[in-house]
Amino acid sequence: MPTPYTTLISPEELLPLLHGPTPPVVFDASFDLARPEWGEQQYLDSHIPGAIYAHLDRDLSAPHGAPGAHGTVAVAHEGADQPASGGRHPLPSRERFAEWLSSIGFSNDRQAVVYDRNGANYCGRLWWMLKWAGHDAVAVLDGGLQGWQAAGGAVRGGAEPAHFQAHFELRPPLRRLVTAGEVEAALGGAGQTVVDARGGPRFRGEVEPLDPVAGHIPGALNRPFTENLGPDGRFKPAAQLRAEFEALLAGRDPATVVHQCGSGVSAVPNVLAQELAGLGQAGLFAGSWSEWCSVPGRPVAKG
Repeated sequence: MPTPYTTLISPEELLPLLHGPTPPVVFDASFDLARPEWGEQQYLDSHIPGAIYAHLDRDLSAPHGAPGAHGTVAVAHEGADQPASGGRHPLPSRERFAEWLSSIGFSNDRQAVVYDRNGANYCGRLWWMLKWAGHDAVAVLDGGLQGWQAAGGAVRGGAEPAHFQAHFELRPPLRRLVTAGEVEAALGGAGQTVVDARGGPRFRGEVEPLDPVAGHIPGALNRPFTENLGPDGRFKPAAQLRAEFEALLAGRDPATVVHQCGSGVSAVPNVLAQELAGLGQAGLFAGSWSEWCSVPGRPVAKG
């Protein structure tokens, strides 16, 4: 494999690669929480030629009612059917994720490129999960489908031909999954800085459209994931991201950061942006607020 893309790839960089001898495997992860069928319909209407659709609920999450999908969960190595996190979008086990990758023809020797129509909100989940599965050669298409089309990239509609079964082999995780128990145990200590990617009104507890309890984890800082993008829909320059994260952290060690959101999806653009800023790899509390508030007695802050 040529030198892999591991964070972002621009439309201008992707265009020639798709016509090369070993083109990347492209995934469309467009989604809408309020209309779970919307993303797949958008994909069928228009997508990058050859792209595979990755459905947040069906492919990138364990069934919501699966054992362990609420409250504190066991770690994935206790069984392939055991979700790796709780919350509204529980992570499937690494084993189940590897089975899906194999079933759609993805193997360890391929470059992955992920995109959506949602400001990297949903494709970031697949970027992080591939890293978690031990696969480094995965990049987010900067600017998403809109940026691709603006750069002259072609699109087409309809279903794509099925791929032959491949074998994706799990390797040691390249990103850190943080459990609710770990977050709770470190609460209030200098060794943990929780960063919440939800919008300000939800973070402050003024509204809560999705979860049964409003508010945030005590001590958490707020950085809505949308703040990572510029007016053109692409990630801000690294220097700007670094300045913004350093202002947010106000002297706290970036190595202590654990990112979260409502259900572990929209936190990932913050994970990626922190890396682009040169501030290292942070942990992801994938169960996020939806898992945190599912257990009575866990502390809640507002304001």
